[in-house]
Parts: sequence; C-alpha cells; structure tokens
Amino acid sequence: MKSVIKIGQLWSVFRDMRMERKLLLVFLLLITLPLTFIGAVSYRNYAHSIERNTIAYSTTTLGNMLDNLDDYIDDMSRISSIPAYQDEIKSNLLASNKYHEQHAQNDNFDLLLTIQRGIEGNISFINNIKRGATSVYIFDKYGNGYYSAKSGGIRMNVKDSYQTWMEKAARTSGEALLIGTQKYTSNLKSTRYAFTVVRKVIDNSLHDIGLIAVDANISVIEDQIAKLDKVTRGKSFIYDSRGNVIYDSDKKLLATNIVGMPMVQRAGGGEGSFYMTEDGVQHLYIYTTSANTKWTVMTSIPVKELTRNTAVIRNVTWILTFLTIGIALLISIFFSFALTKPLRSMMRLMRRVQDGDFSVKFQVKRRDEIGQLGNQFNRMIVRIDDLIQDIYGMETKKKEAELHALQSQINPHFMYNTLESIRMAAELNDDTDAADMLAILGKLLRYSISDLNEKVTLGSELNHVRYYVELLNYRYPGRFALTVDVPDTLEAYELLKLVLQPIVENAIYHGMDDNKPRMALTVAAWETEQAVFIRMTDDGIGMDEDTLERLSLSFSGAHEEAGTNYAPFKRSGMGLRNVNERIRLHYGANFGLTVASELGIGTQVTLSLPAWGGRNE
Repeated sequence: MKSVIKIGQLWSVFRDMRMERKLLLVFLLLITLPLTFIGAVSYRNYAHSIERNTIAYSTTTLGNMLDNLDDYIDDMSRISSIPAYQDEIKSNLLASNKYHEQHAQNDNFDLLLTIQRGIEGNISFINNIKRGATSVYIFDKYGNGYYSAKSGGIRMNVKDSYQTWMEKAARTSGEALLIGTQKYTSNLKSTRYAFTVVRKVIDNSLHDIGLIAVDANISVIEDQIAKLDKVTRGKSFIYDSRGNVIYDSDKKLLATNIVGMPMVQRAGGGEGSFYMTEDGVQHLYIYTTSANTKWTVMTSIPVKELTRNTAVIRNVTWILTFLTIGIALLISIFFSFALTKPLRSMMRLMRRVQDGDFSVKFQVKRRDEIGQLGNQFNRMIVRIDDLIQDIYGMETKKKEAELHALQSQINPHFMYNTLESIRMAAELNDDTDAADMLAILGKLLRYSISDLNEKVTLGSELNHVRYYVELLNYRYPGRFALTVDVPDTLEAYELLKLVLQPIVENAIYHGMDDNKPRMALTVAAWETEQAVFIRMTDDGIGMDEDTLERLSLSFSGAHEEAGTNYAPFKRSGMGLRNVNERIRLHYGANFGLTVASELGIGTQVTLSLPAWGGRNE
C-alpha cells in the first residue's frame, strides 16, 4: 500500500513539472539507465587493480587538480586586482565613502541609488569575467557592502565576514590574500562553504578606499575530487599549511583544523605516499602540495581496492559512459528546449500583456497545434485591446460630461442681486457709483463667461476675487475687508478658473455675522515640494461640528452612497462642493478642499493643488 502511495506521489510531481523538464527526464531515463547498467556489468567483470598504476594515476591527477586549482585561484587574484585598474570602480567607491561620511546630513537617496547601481554594474562586469565565482563583494572603507550573486546566493552574515576579511587584509599592503574555506548561511537559507581571495582597494594616492572579496564555492573543486574518489574508491581532502581543511569528500571536516591527525603529521615534503592502518583497515595515502598556495591534497585508498585489476577497463568504461551520457544529455536538452521554445515565448508575451502591453504579437511559423494556439492568442489580444480602448473612450466622455455638468451648477443668484443693487443705486444716487459698479460687473462677467476649461494664473483669480469683494462693498458699504497674502512667486501659478470666488461667496452668504460691523476675509498661499496650498479665512459665524461633518461627507460623496437626505445642506454648500469636484476630476482624488471651522470664530477653507502642474515656464 505504501509503495502505491509513493508511486502516486512521484507521478503527481512528474505531472506538475514543466514540459521541457518532463521531456528531459524521459530522455535521461531512456539513455542513462541502459548506460549505467552496461557500466555496472563491465565493472563486475574486471575486479583487480595494479598498485603502481593507481599511485601514478592518483599522483598525476592530484598534481593536475592542484595546477587547475592554482590557476583558478590565480584568476581569482587577478579578478580582485581589477578595481586597481578601473577608474570607474574607484570613483564609485570614493563617492560611496563621501556619501557615508556625510550620512548624518545626507538624505540624497537618489545619489545613493546611483552609487549602488554603478558599483553593482561593476560587479556584474567582474562576475562575467570568470565563471565559477559564487559571489563578488565590494566594500567601501566604512564597510558598506555591494555584491551580486553569481550562483547560489550571498552570505547572510556579510557584515561579520567583512570584519574578518578586513582584519586579515589590514596587515597587507594591497596584495591578494587567500583565505581558506569558511562556513556560512546564504540568503537562500542553506549552509554553504567557500574559500575567498580578498584585497584592499587602493586609490592613486595609495590610500585605502575599500575592499574586494571574491568568493569561490567549493563546487569548483568538488567535481574533480568526486571523479578522483570514484576512480580510486578512496576519500580525499585538501588542507592548508596550518592544517585548516579546505575540502573533504565526506564534508565532515570542512572549515575545521586537522593538524593533529596522524596522517597529516606523517605527510612530509612536497609529495609522496605511505601506508597507515585506520579503524582496522589498511589505507594507502597519496598526497601532493602546491608550491603556490601551500595547499595539500591527500587521497586515502583502501589497500583491498588496489588488488583489483580493473583500473584501465574501469576508467575506459566510465569515460565512455560519461561521454555518451554527456552527448545524449546535450541532444536531450536541445530537443526538449526546441519543442518547448514556442510555449516559453508565448508565456513571456502573456506576462507582457499582464503588465499592460497589448502591442505584442506571437510569430506564427508553423501550422501545428502551437501555430493554431498562436493565432488564437493574437486574435484574443487584438480583441482585448479594442475593448479596453472602447472602455477608455467611454470613461473619457463620461468624465467630460461630468465636468461640464459641474461647471453648469455655478449659482447665478449673485449676478441677479448685483443687477438689482445697480438698478437701485441708479435710481437713488445721481453719481458715478452706478457706473463704477457696472464697470466692475462687466469685468466679472467677462471673466466668468469665458471658457471654464482654460487655465488661468493665480494672480488673475485673486483679481477676480478683489473685484467681487469691491462690488459687494458697493452693495454693503464698508462691510467686507479683503487681505491677500500671496508670494510673488506664486502669482504665475496656473490653475482652473473660478475656484476662489465661489469659496469667498460661500463665506459671505453663509458665514456673515450680523453682529459684527465688518467681516474680515484673508487669502493666503504657500507651496511645498508636494503641493500648492491656498487658504481662505473668514471671521464669520463658523459651523458647528455636525454641519462641518456633513460638509466633509458631501466632499467625499459618502452621503450619496448612504442615501442620506441633505437637501437643505446641499443648497448651502453647492459652491464648495462644485469647486471640490472640479479639482478632483481635473487633478485627481489626492487634491481638493478641506474645511476647518469653529462656531462663533470663523471658517478656514484650504485648497490643495499639484506643486508644479500649473506653473508657467
């Protein structure tokens, strides 16, 4: 029963795999299983080995492996010297040092982002030079790290690693320093091991400006050790001159010190071999030491394996097997990716469509099922784009209709009252007051009846308010005092027409206190990085909390959604609501009116507009 459940689970995993992985797995099983079977049968038929050939082969292999490792470490050392010859890297490090020197006063995150992108671009360039380096870290002199993972993630404890690297590099004068295997946890939450080449970065004045560290995962030597162990049926490990383990086959001694072990104490000279009994089993130890790094590679082979005369046949068999598997693997990869390439292409196009790009088109090159699917995909994208354009056009027309409807709601009762006042003044006063009132009214009418969609300057709006208050003072002599506190820099700020006068009108007609001989009106304006604010203040009767709350609800439209009847309030607050909705339709929901009021003290209406959207250049 358990076996049936396991088979079902494996089948479920296989079924959910990506298509190319399924094809690749099938090809590998069809090719690898027969080849593995043939290799195992051949290995059984040749069960003897020759000791001298094994020692010679192992010594040569160890020497070649050390040479390759020396070359690799030399390449790492050369990579670590790149900042010394790249002015761009040094410039970026100097910029980082300067930025963090001023960190207490510096909040220029754009500059920090530019520095980070510059150094990470340099790291990407370095990463592409030498394959196999897990990560490259570059630090400024304050320990601020910049890094880019090549394969397998970065160190979680990069700050602690930097302290260790810097302490060891501090004793150098800019030359490369090789540090043995260290254990660390990657950002992928896995335990990893790596050896590192570190070097101080020095500017043209021979001052330290940072540190570069090139991490190499132990996987760069793991494959070679694994091949060696397969051939010799032994175990291998690498340690430095102090006995610190760089790598071992069982990965039980990684980053530990084995200077006290008997086999290490017996290994003398550059290379050699000796026999030693361990746990009742006699082993042949073969070792060789690098002249450059002073690293020693030692292989332990059970003596019983040396008595089997199978080395040549075994090597030939495995080489042919691995070669065949490699070629078969390449062919399998080619066919699996070739068959699934159109599907991957379509998936990429779908992601672009998901991000809002409807200009994509799948290139149909075949008439098979993939081609038919591509044709249907193209038709679907065209249809979706057409529908979106139709909806966009409808929404645009709807917004325009709402804007015109709002503009048409401006209350005309002021004009009627003014005309009546002019008529009465003309009858009662045989002087120039009527003429002056007519002139002012003409200016107000000319300003009001022109295109409401056009933009005007804040100075023009303020003049319109001045004319309006002046005309009211003809009707109610000396009753209103207007004060304007607006910086000259904001006079040219562009905004919608007729957004200030309705607010002043609302303050006069609904906030005038008959107990006060004069009503003070103030218009002030200021700007911040995010917005321009215009505040109209009066010392009228003000509003109680209930009225103020209902006014705020009318701005947000919450009373309409709730179905509340505020008909009397709507009539009194129509001018403010009209201005608020015009601003929100034109500039967005983040802008509009806010009202603060206290009963018996007065009212403040603050208008918020985009900071730079309306300024004349």
